[in-house]
Amino acid sequence: MSDTNQSNGTPNGQKGPIIPKSANEALRPERVPDPPKRSRKARSQMVIFLNFLMTLVVFVIVLAIIGAYYAISAYQSPGPLATNSNFIVRSGAGLAEISNRLEANNLISDARIFRYMTATNLHDGETLRSGEYEIKAGASMKDIMELLKSGKSILYSVTLPEGLTVRQIFNKLQADPVLEGELPSALPAEGSLRPDTYKFTRGTKRTEIVQQMAGAQEKLVDQIWQKRDPNLTLANKQEFVTLASIVEKETGLADERAHVASVFLNRIGKGMRLQSDPTIIYGLFGGDGKPSDRPIFQSDLKKETAYNTYIIKGLPPTPIANPGRDALEAVANPWKTQDLYFVADGTGGHVFAATLEEHNANVKRWRKLVAEKGEDPSAIAVDGQPDDGAATTTGSGTQQKKKTN
Repeated sequence: MSDTNQSNGTPNGQKGPIIPKSANEALRPERVPDPPKRSRKARSQMVIFLNFLMTLVVFVIVLAIIGAYYAISAYQSPGPLATNSNFIVRSGAGLAEISNRLEANNLISDARIFRYMTATNLHDGETLRSGEYEIKAGASMKDIMELLKSGKSILYSVTLPEGLTVRQIFNKLQADPVLEGELPSALPAEGSLRPDTYKFTRGTKRTEIVQQMAGAQEKLVDQIWQKRDPNLTLANKQEFVTLASIVEKETGLADERAHVASVFLNRIGKGMRLQSDPTIIYGLFGGDGKPSDRPIFQSDLKKETAYNTYIIKGLPPTPIANPGRDALEAVANPWKTQDLYFVADGTGGHVFAATLEEHNANVKRWRKLVAEKGEDPSAIAVDGQPDDGAATTTGSGTQQKKKTN
């Protein structure tokens, strides 16, 4: 073997003679060379800080992802409410207040999640609206947010039937436990409020209902007045509403109101007094109405008031109640009849007559029905009845005396 070959077998390519090694030396591990030293640039404080910052950013992002997933999951998961419950959002309440109150009432599990998630779900101009809401059992925070955003709060209602006076309407509004605030200090004009059922949310003011009623009645009267019979002899809307209020109080049957209206219009056309019991009652008791246990006496027919149509000619100075649509339409488009009288028929309606003779016969039949029921017919007044008990001229009978308390 040449020297060249021998040199190639030396460690590290070094040239020289081969030095034999002992067995211990041959088995001894060779020294591992030191790793290369880091550059000055890699060891700088800036690089160390940037590395730390990157690590921190990654850590925060991971936490944010985990937190967002948890918040979204909690926001959409069923809530803790076991049974349906009402919740009131007061006017002007902010998102923080609403969130805290929801949690305090055990409607949601976490006010902070509701607050922040709701804020991200509300678009420009959207807000949680005031009102009283029914929260369903198990409703999620998202469900609650959608409900409060919709404004579909619980609706209450107050029913104000036809024929009530303004004062009686005010008494009903005052007694309603959900409505708030005081009523107007001055009573609106009689006949100016529309009878109807009005829906409202908790927190609605009593004055708001009165305003709704006034606006609705004005609109209704204008609409019906414009479509009135062109031959109607009433001069203006005031007379129109006044007669409608009398018709409203005279009969509770919608299908005979136009007939009753024709009787009163025929009497006005002939210069006859209306002789309507409800006008007597209003003249005596005003908007408070007649006590239920107080009958109409013969002496009442002769008491001078501005509303006693047994004494005055034509219509009274104002309406005597608030008429509804049916009564207004009946007066605007009355039946074409020659009838001048009507009296109760004992079955809830009336029987009409064009002549006094026919009417007297109807009154006798009615008195017989009353007597058969065990009542004293002489104790019950008939409109226009004279002192001796013989019927002469009349409007309605006893059916309406019960109705116009």
